[in-house]
Amino acid sequence: MKYRAKGFGLIEIMISLLLGLLIVAGVIQIFISAKNTYLSQNASAVMQEDARFILTKMAQEIRMVGMFGCLATVKDSSANSDFAAAQMTPVRWDNAASKLTLVTADVGSNGGVPTWTVVSDCKSGATATTGAATPAANQLAFPIRQLVYQFANNQILLGGAPIVSNVKNFSVMFGTANTASDTTVTAYTATPASTNLIRTVRLSIELQDATGRVKNQTFSVLTALRNRLY
Repeated sequence: MKYRAKGFGLIEIMISLLLGLLIVAGVIQIFISAKNTYLSQNASAVMQEDARFILTKMAQEIRMVGMFGCLATVKDSSANSDFAAAQMTPVRWDNAASKLTLVTADVGSNGGVPTWTVVSDCKSGATATTGAATPAANQLAFPIRQLVYQFANNQILLGGAPIVSNVKNFSVMFGTANTASDTTVTAYTATPASTNLIRTVRLSIELQDATGRVKNQTFSVLTALRNRLY
């Protein structure tokens, strides 16, 4: 009794190879898509983290603007007699130069030597001196720092040193009241008529992905001033 030989023909083998190639191509495509999704999400997360860092830092410093100790009147005994002028304009935005200047109470104790120190007994007098100062037994010391942020060359600079890169745009708007005694914000402007009208500060930053995987993202924060400016 004879049996016919069984096996695959050339056509069957070619069809099997083609199906195998299609399956492998599909798996590779899924892998590439998953990798691109991961890289896009990672790029977006980096942008969000950069925005969170810089906006949180600025907002914290803006809240402390105008806090120069426990007395309203401070005697200027700084080396260059520059504390009084800084005290009058503790927050200002140079729209042409994209430069934000803050004169703010130092946050924490790791900021290095302050720009000025206000020493006061919180009863009869307060004096501002340049740099650090040691208070007497019945006095308190309030370190004051002048911070200059600038948007230039797609970076946010602090004192000339870059702290955030890949910045497409940065803007500052001030929420102002109608009069110095009003508390309600009635308008937003980059150039307020007077410092004592400022009630809030709105910061906006647009970040871009250097690799081009995700679209530009804009982040903003609105911060109310804790201290009345004069």
